[in-house]
Amino acid sequence: MAGTTRRGPIVLMAVFLIVFLVGLNSGEVGAVFEKAATICLSCIGIG
Repeated sequence: MAGTTRRGPIVLMAVFLIVFLVGLNSGEVGAVFEKAATICLSCIGIG
């Protein structure tokens, strides 16, 4: 068992990075921030 690596965390991190980059390239960051600002402003009674 010595010298073997666990592949699960490495695969999971690779999948996360791929999904993260796809989200960045598709413009989802702006949409998320816009929705967050709308929710916050409506919570405090401004929007």
